[in-house]
Amino acid sequence: MPFVGSRFTVLLLIFLGVPFLWLLWLVMYAITPGPPSDAKRIEVVIPSSRSLPAIKKILAENKVIADDPRFSMLAVLTGAAAKLRAGEYAFEPGMKPLEVLELLENGKVLYRAVTIPEGTEMAQVAEILAADGWIDSQQFLDLAQDPEVLESMEIDADSLEGYLFPDTFYLSRGQQDEVEIIRMMVNRHFQVYNDIVKNSGHDLPALSHHEIITLASIVEKETGNPDERPLVASVFMNRLARGMRLQADPTVRYGLKEPAGSLTQNDLKNPTPYNTYVISGLPPGPITNPGKASIEAAISPAPSDYLYFVAKDETSHYFSRSLKEHNSAITKYRKSK
Repeated sequence: MPFVGSRFTVLLLIFLGVPFLWLLWLVMYAITPGPPSDAKRIEVVIPSSRSLPAIKKILAENKVIADDPRFSMLAVLTGAAAKLRAGEYAFEPGMKPLEVLELLENGKVLYRAVTIPEGTEMAQVAEILAADGWIDSQQFLDLAQDPEVLESMEIDADSLEGYLFPDTFYLSRGQQDEVEIIRMMVNRHFQVYNDIVKNSGHDLPALSHHEIITLASIVEKETGNPDERPLVASVFMNRLARGMRLQADPTVRYGLKEPAGSLTQNDLKNPTPYNTYVISGLPPGPITNPGKASIEAAISPAPSDYLYFVAKDETSHYFSRSLKEHNSAITKYRKSK
């Protein structure tokens, strides 16, 4: 009987000791620094909809953690497995597995600044975003012209040209898809537009939101000088009020899909829907994505009776009240070039 009792004691100790040793084995892993690295930080993208094994593989391949089954065990036991977030992360070399899980669970992602300059056309916006791998360019453009997308964003237009606000956006890889980036830019447009309207202190011009943005886009393309934009807007508003054609060169280029440069007489006569030498009033939609200053100018044009302007140099224009004065200015400033 003493033999039976001693065997029972041994079995009991094993039964109690094995879980303790297993737990100690797991805890030691959790608090042991990961693989060493010469890099100051390790940047890793965790795509959305990735399983725990897939995340573990990505982290191991990038030397954030060792390829050890205990990482998955630790994630499950701590409850982090169901809370790991997608995005781009910056890990310090030698981080403990528990610290890695905490970073992923808290979603402390790495944000990168992406700047869309003022006056960037929709196709160029797609190029900028695609160049750094944020989007698929064609998918972005298809969505920007999708009637369902436009309706969901309450935009009564054929495309998002004019509504993708030019600004600096902070994106994290693996978090935003094409639709989310579009929505971010459109939301920014409405925020800026509504703030300008609220702070304008006067009644809006007799134009719809879409018409104001269309006018602002032409102002944006006509001058890069913020101080001149209210005057340029006043010229176009004055011409609209008198039933005069706008005769804005940038609208001709947009309709022809031609780069900046000298337009020919044939170009000016080409009957595209955007050619304001041919059509009356505003074109059917914006010709670029205007910035805040151009939208402000379209909403609050300068009080003037100017009907014409011509470039004096690369940064300024001469404004005229009559065609005679305008023609004299053209002769003067073209001779000086």
